[in-house]
Order: sequence, then structure tokens, then C-alpha cells
Amino acid sequence: MLKFTGVTAGAVALGTTVAAPQATAAGASLVHPGLLHTRTDLDRMAKKVKAGAAPYTAGFARLTANRHAQSGWTANPQATVYRGSGSPQNYAILYNDIHAAYQNALRWHVTGESAYGDTAVAILNAWSAKLTSLQGSADRFLAAGLYGYQFANAAELVREHADFDLARFQKMMLDVFYPLSEDFLADHNDAVVTNYWANWDLTAIACVLAVGILCDDRAKIDRAVEYFKHGAGMGSVKNAMPVVYEDEGLAEWVEAGRDQGHALLGVGLMGTICEMAWNQGIDLYGYDDSRFLKGAQYVAKWSMGAEVPYTANTRRKGAVNGWSGSETATAAAAVDPAMTRPIWAMIANHYTKRRGLSATYLTRIAAQASPEGGGGDYGPNSGGFDQLGFGTLAFSRDRASASASAGASASPSPAASGSASAVASGGASVSSSASPVGGVTPQGGKGDDLAATGTTDVVAWTAATGVTALAGGLLLLRRRNRSGGTAQ
Repeated sequence: MLKFTGVTAGAVALGTTVAAPQATAAGASLVHPGLLHTRTDLDRMAKKVKAGAAPYTAGFARLTANRHAQSGWTANPQATVYRGSGSPQNYAILYNDIHAAYQNALRWHVTGESAYGDTAVAILNAWSAKLTSLQGSADRFLAAGLYGYQFANAAELVREHADFDLARFQKMMLDVFYPLSEDFLADHNDAVVTNYWANWDLTAIACVLAVGILCDDRAKIDRAVEYFKHGAGMGSVKNAMPVVYEDEGLAEWVEAGRDQGHALLGVGLMGTICEMAWNQGIDLYGYDDSRFLKGAQYVAKWSMGAEVPYTANTRRKGAVNGWSGSETATAAAAVDPAMTRPIWAMIANHYTKRRGLSATYLTRIAAQASPEGGGGDYGPNSGGFDQLGFGTLAFSRDRASASASAGASASPSPAASGSASAVASGGASVSSSASPVGGVTPQGGKGDDLAATGTTDVVAWTAATGVTALAGGLLLLRRRNRSGGTAQ
């Protein structure tokens, strides 16, 4: 059984109607640190490495071996960064410094050695004191999105460091990175909305979301979440995965018709968006009947050399009031099973360990990619720096225990506004304790993982086959009607 959305066979047009954002609870505090890593995550890494536990030690060894993770790194900030055109094209300076800041900050949290935290802070402070502009061709939007979400993640790890100028860094993010990403989501560089492949939207969504969290700006978070769900461009979830093959548990990744490298980038970006949202109590991983799980499984299976179904899709190209055309992808592109990126540990651990789901292809490809490295370990060019990486260290986790979650809140509904109940996907009503963020209690040092509840890891999940929730110790299971209509 197929479900079609977005760009599909016969050049079905992408939707252009965007619903009004649904606000999360007013006045609720955000979680910090709360981008890719929470305090619980950082404590887990440090504890596991200290205990010599596998696979954390292997992941940590990848970090310490990386030249960017050394406390002697010296920043080289620029007033203007160019990507795509301009003089000089100096964006490699930026992404190398960002990865050095992130890796040193991560190493600081794992080891407690102040030299690494001081190095990360020095890099970030140097850039916020000098950078004023991103310039170039349309690639400047990629620079804003990619390096914006990465910069925000590095800063989030040191936001409480005594020497970090958080206010100045936030201003740089709001003045330099965020405007380009928001402009792209709104106007797509004055092009037809489907002119740019999904990755362009995904970089912008990641940046807007990360800046919103870093700067405690809930409107920006809502904007990113709403675009992820209903945006008109190729990067919204139903346009990035326009066809669901229900019987196979797969969703066609639209850029599989382009090439493997860009498809891997897209999966990594969407996983990053889902993880950052999850750490603020917003479950995008499970949105639309766990559509992203099916898309990630599709790309994992295809990247390992197995055959996958592909329904031809056509997208419009061109400039608004200018030239126009179209492009049709008719089959999944050829792959190199040896090609890898550090994207799989985060996604596989969410679905199989946090949620306890079976994800055969994700499990296999994550094992093949382990231990994951980071920027600088996957080639010297920009593609090797598109993900922050080190997922084996950062995202490996023990399988959650159902008994640990008795009495916990349900998974979040972004539409909830602190009400005492939320409606799970598929219509199952799940009671939850009153809490400030979409029915979610912010992290307060409890439990084994922030998850979507701030208390424990296993609470509620929307799986490919049903909706399970644990509320007040009662296990609720509702099988979805697989012959029903499209998911909401």
C-alpha cells in the first residue's frame, strides 16, 4: 500500500498552504543545555568513559584523535565569510573553527579538564567579536543553515562558562545567521518553492530551531516546527519523503533520486532537527506515524546496496516571474556501500533504545559506521563537516526499561498548552500530569534521559504499528488501522 504526499508520480504539485503555527505553552522555560545534548546526555558520556564502557570508549578515542579536539587550537575569525562566490571563498576557516569549538566543548564535558572548555570559549568569543556578514551566491543560505546550527550547538555546551560572552554570541546568531535562514524559508531566494532540493530547507530549519533554543525565543522554535510539518518547500517532512510504502515500513527519500551523498546529508539534518526538538519536549521523530523512521530505514537499506522501491517524482524549477522548467527523478541513484557519514548512531539509538522499536536497517548501518568520528574525519572538504558527529560517544544509550517510566508524563503534543491531557497520534487520549511545555516537564535532573518528558526515557511513542503510552503506570496500546486514510 502506498501513501502519496508532496511531489509524486505525474508531477503532482507540492502543497503551498501553510497552517498557522501552534504555540507551545506560554512562559515556560526552555531546557539548557538543550540542543543536541542535555545535561543528562553529557553526564552519561562522562560516566561511561570514566568506567571504560563500550562503545563509549571507542567513540571518545575518535574524538581525542581528531586534530580539532586539541586545546591548542587558535581561532581565525573573519569579518565576512563567503561561500559560493566573492573574494575570498573563506568558509572553510569558519567550519574548521566551529568544529574545533564543538569538539573541545564536548571533550571538556567528558573529561572535566578546563583547557578544553577554555579553548572552545576562546574560539566562540573571537568569532562573535568579529563576524558581521555571510556573503556569496545562493550557497550563502547553506552556510547560514549548516554553520548556524553547528555554531549554536557549540555555544550551548559552554553557555554557563564564566568567560563565555553569551549575549554577544546570541546577537551574532540573530544578526548574521538567523536572517538568512528565515529568508530562505520564506522566499527561497526568489525561486519557485520546489527549485531547491530538500537539504536547503533542512539546513534552514535546523538553524532557525537551534537559534530559537539558544536565544530562548519560542516563536522561532514554533516557526521551525511548523515548517518541518507543513512547509511548502522540499524539506518539510511529507515533501522530503513523498511516498510511504506501508507494507515495507519504508518511506521514499526524495533525494535518493539525486545521489547518495545528498540523501545522507538530508537524513543527518532531519535527525538533527528531530533530536534538538525532542530535547525541548517536541516529538518530531514520531510525527506522522514515525514517517522519519521509515525514511531513515529507506536510506539505510539503499545505502547498504539493497534494492528499494522508487516512485517517479517531478519538481518544478525556476525563478519567480522568470525562467521555469521541471526535473523528474525516475529511480534511486547508484550507491557506494562504503560511503558513510556520522549520522546513524543518533537516529538508531532514538528508535531502538529510547523507543524500543525494531529498525533492522538502522541497526545494521549504525554498527557498520561505528565508532563515529566528526568533522575532519570524513575528508577535508565541506561535505566532511556537514555533521557534528561523534554519535557513538554522544548518543549510545542503554535500552530503556518500561518499569522506569511508571507515572511519567506522555510524549509531547506540540499543540498542547500545559493542559492535563494530550492526544497521541492516531487519536488515543493519554492522560498526563500538568506541566508547562506542551504537557512536558522540563528537565530537572531526574531520570535516565530527558526524552520528551524530562523525567524518564520510555513514556509514550508513536510507532509504525501503533501508539503506546505509559501514564500513571497504565500501559495503553492502540493498533492503527492500516487500511485507513492518510496520517494527519
